[in-house]
Amino acid sequence: MTAPFHPDLARARFIPRFSVTPRLVRLLDRLPTRPAARTPPSVVATEVRVSDTASFRLLRPAGVEGPLPCLLWLHGGGHLAGSPEQDDAQNIAFVERLGIGVAALRYRLGSAAPYPASTDDAYAGLRALVERAEELGVDTTRLAVGGSSAGGGLAAALVLLAHDRGEVDVAFQLLTYPMLDDRTAARPVDDRRTRVWSAGSNRLGWSTYLGTAPGSPDVSPYAAPARRKDLSGLPPAWIGVGDLDLFHAEDLAHARRLRAAGVDCEVTEVPGAFHGFDVLFAKAPVSRRFRDAQVLALHRAGITTQ
Repeated sequence: MTAPFHPDLARARFIPRFSVTPRLVRLLDRLPTRPAARTPPSVVATEVRVSDTASFRLLRPAGVEGPLPCLLWLHGGGHLAGSPEQDDAQNIAFVERLGIGVAALRYRLGSAAPYPASTDDAYAGLRALVERAEELGVDTTRLAVGGSSAGGGLAAALVLLAHDRGEVDVAFQLLTYPMLDDRTAARPVDDRRTRVWSAGSNRLGWSTYLGTAPGSPDVSPYAAPARRKDLSGLPPAWIGVGDLDLFHAEDLAHARRLRAAGVDCEVTEVPGAFHGFDVLFAKAPVSRRFRDAQVLALHRAGITTQ
């Protein structure tokens, strides 16, 4: 079957279809951490230790004092790989275009420590932004949580945890093609139209992260947010996903359930776009519009000084 790619992404037809394997994960584990992007003079980067297992790469506008709105960002990688540095270009753009701080969390991956390790690290990062707000220059009344892919799922889970514990108020959630539902990995899926993240990769990612078979009856919603029955009382959300993404159906279902629970949720659905299209084809007009939609969503939510 030929995937009807968006015209700006037509070259994606040359991307081979493959699944991540345990051997590849072991290889990735041995590779050095991706080097950080060179920050422009307008942005200052600082490494902040959160706990024995977590830290974040804090990006702020240069020469700006006082509390700023802040986005806690969680990188993707299917719970198998990834680091904060991989999203430097996007996060630097958030800082420059919105005048905010971005704290990109370095958390334990499922390949190193299964759930709840990454959720615990994410919550520690969120708490640190609040407890050390004066030191870090964070406006705790304008605190957003966001992430892409596995990081988007982790962000949605963190929002649930913060809501239930009642210790930190999250103003907004920015979910870029989030990995929300382990049950997608447990059912037969026709992924002939997808690219980058396959059904096989999804099964490996979820089983590694959960430490059990995806689709098991006792999976926590703090691991797979789509398992949550009651979504009422959560902060407003933005969800962006392409219709060739393996997560397309689960993401739209989550948006519908948020709206049904009375939560404002904006959806940006990109026809002919696959998982990670905005990273692989960063200069394509459709990718730029996708990033613009994220900036606009944060701006509308008040996560801005501009």
